[in-house]
Amino acid sequence: MTSLTRNEKKLNYFIDGVITVITIGLTTWSDHPNLINDEQRAVQLSEYSAVFPVAEVDTTFYGIPKPATFLMWLKQVPSAFQFIVKANREMTMHPNVDQPITEPARLQIFTDFRERMQLLTTTNQLKTVLFQFPPTFNATHENIQYLMSLRSLMADLPISIEFRNMTWFDEAVLPTLPDFFQELNYDLVAVDEPQGLTNSAAFVLNQQTKIIRLHGQNKRGWQDSGSQWRKERTNYRYTTAELTNLATKIKANGTADSCIIFNNNGGHDAADNALELQRLLQLQFPNLGPKPPQQLGLF
Repeated sequence: MTSLTRNEKKLNYFIDGVITVITIGLTTWSDHPNLINDEQRAVQLSEYSAVFPVAEVDTTFYGIPKPATFLMWLKQVPSAFQFIVKANREMTMHPNVDQPITEPARLQIFTDFRERMQLLTTTNQLKTVLFQFPPTFNATHENIQYLMSLRSLMADLPISIEFRNMTWFDEAVLPTLPDFFQELNYDLVAVDEPQGLTNSAAFVLNQQTKIIRLHGQNKRGWQDSGSQWRKERTNYRYTTAELTNLATKIKANGTADSCIIFNNNGGHDAADNALELQRLLQLQFPNLGPKPPQQLGLF
């Protein structure tokens, strides 16, 4: 039986004698008006870092920012703040029919990406690089070879893998992943998303799980192919019952370092849900950024 107690000083958990550190964050930091009293403007990274200790960067999926951009981000956060950085789409084999890329060009993207990550590893502020593979990336020998090649392409950078093809969760494949990933020092991301669809993945949580990404359970939105598909698929607000169930699973899992990222922001619900989960887990995050001064009304 798992023994679980609270350490009130560290505000983490002892599970069977192992200290479990739990952090919570959001995908991007600019589009969460709940954090700034619903002001209709972009949230500044400095404001975000006063609430959460980690953020996922997804702009890198579309293009790799210049070094100056990363340095600017680092100036806006405390030294303990960490970034989860999404790998560029050319690094995750996303189909690009209109502009197919040559292999030398792809390798150059890896080189550029590694150089940017060095800016974060130098200050110990890179949580992991998130490789989110498309639904077309299935469990074939060729794709397994590609996964193996990532280790040399990424040197010793931390890597987390998110699949969106159910063949990776087949009963003949899934049991082999823990040893395979451990050998390469990869982490299999646990994802909460609608089940039973061709572009979704199973929720797999084990003691090797370090990253948990919550996309919501909007099944209709997940299948939306309209112009607002990106917004609709994550338009979901978790109920207190769902978050309580998740909190129970996280505490019982016993991973030494768990990071939960809320990506259910199609309707601006991610921040509220993240703060509620923090309350349910009774977590406090030390070493956050300073709270911005509050503007007082005249009346």
